[in-house]
Amino acid sequence: MPGRLEGKVAVILGVSDERSMAATTARRFHAEGAKLVLAGRQLDKVQSVAAPLGAAAVVCDITVESQLQQLASKALDEFGKLDIAINFAGIDASAPIAETTEEMLQQTSNVHFIGATLFIKQMAAQMKAGGSIVTTSSQASIISPPGLGAYGGSKAGADQVVRIAAGEYGAQNIRVNSLAPGFTPTAMTADYLKVPTIEQAFLREIPLNRLPTADDIANAALWLASDEAFITGQILDISGGQTLRRIPTPEEMGF
Repeated sequence: MPGRLEGKVAVILGVSDERSMAATTARRFHAEGAKLVLAGRQLDKVQSVAAPLGAAAVVCDITVESQLQQLASKALDEFGKLDIAINFAGIDASAPIAETTEEMLQQTSNVHFIGATLFIKQMAAQMKAGGSIVTTSSQASIISPPGLGAYGGSKAGADQVVRIAAGEYGAQNIRVNSLAPGFTPTAMTADYLKVPTIEQAFLREIPLNRLPTADDIANAALWLASDEAFITGQILDISGGQTLRRIPTPEEMGF
């Protein structure tokens, strides 16, 4: 039986670590038959994920539009087309607004808002026969946790771009959606999870009573990438229901 992505070509950006959402999604897409172009800022890390999958590995910084253009072109050069593009690029940023700096705002905007917008632009430009573009939001853009103004604000701005892009590209049969993960154990959250009280603080706010996993995110990305998903302009909440409640305070987390 063919895989759900058999014959599809997918770009995945943000391959930063074997434990990352991007790497997990790459492995899932490969298992479902996709041909892959994987990208991130550090070539050695991208190659370590790409090599076992027979994927092309590319250096790409989401804040540099010319590199995004080259990334999309790589899919055409390697495989002749581009059907799917997934953006997992992100940076951590946490501070109350009173302590938020102009530099922090610029960095988060460059990656989460400007970068995500240009990712959509450049990937859509190469989707000649339609396709699926997925970027990554956060539960911090759906609810309003203290200390995440720069992070959540930049993600929320990108969410609006997703909705606008869905309308603009719909006539070209390009679907544009976003994933909004909850607090998920990955390389980026590893240091937070060293705090002994943080997991229980989150579990108290999650109706499904466990943290999301990178596999949960990959499963959602697979559905959005597949021809099964007749949706566009949506922000898919993958938090186990935490957005029905709240994010714990820093004190409850143990900071």
